[in-house]
Amino acid sequence: MNAKRKRPDTVSDSVTEQERIVHEVIRSKQDMGISQQDMKREINLHSNLIAKCIKSLVSKNLIKEVKNIHSRRQKHYMSAEFEPSNEITGGAWYVEGSLDKEYINVLKEQCWRKIYGLKVATLEGIADAIKRSNVSQIELSKQQVEEIVKALVLDNEVMEVRSTGTGEFASIPVGKACYKCAGKRGYGGEPKLGALASVPCGVCPQISRCTPDGIISPITCEYYKKWLEF
Repeated sequence: MNAKRKRPDTVSDSVTEQERIVHEVIRSKQDMGISQQDMKREINLHSNLIAKCIKSLVSKNLIKEVKNIHSRRQKHYMSAEFEPSNEITGGAWYVEGSLDKEYINVLKEQCWRKIYGLKVATLEGIADAIKRSNVSQIELSKQQVEEIVKALVLDNEVMEVRSTGTGEFASIPVGKACYKCAGKRGYGGEPKLGALASVPCGVCPQISRCTPDGIISPITCEYYKKWLEF
């Protein structure tokens, strides 16, 4: 469901015909918005006129500029009644278009500690422990916790196993995915550096959704490009 505010009853009479055209194109993109560059390909108006219309529509609070993690160097616009989709903002892991590495690392450490304390943990058990710890000011969804745990798996901090229903798995249904700490890191010790530790992908919880031709892609990722340049 699109995050949508109450829609204005009518567009102001002060809006010109060109502004109306630009606004309708932006509005048609709903919570995904559109870049100024893409607008030029869809609207049969001179680029200077499009820019003038955008400036006017922003001043009239009919559209707004939003951050898009996939094209940070391009201005991205959305109709005022919509809230940006997580696909363009990055969701809880991004602040003002930048990956919040500190927050992600805090959550990774807390998830590791919960798994260590439980010995063997299901995703639901980890999510419940994180919720009760109040380590995050916002309530994390099961999917968000899974993304953090998957990042730990990629860092070789945690391993995913299947319950056998016996021994340490006695309370977990047979075949259910669960997690155990990998290696011999002591409680409260320093994290072991995994294969992806120095790569931005290693702290990015969106990595499970990252594909070469997807919305989230290494081709469009600014952090990956900077790492390659470094």
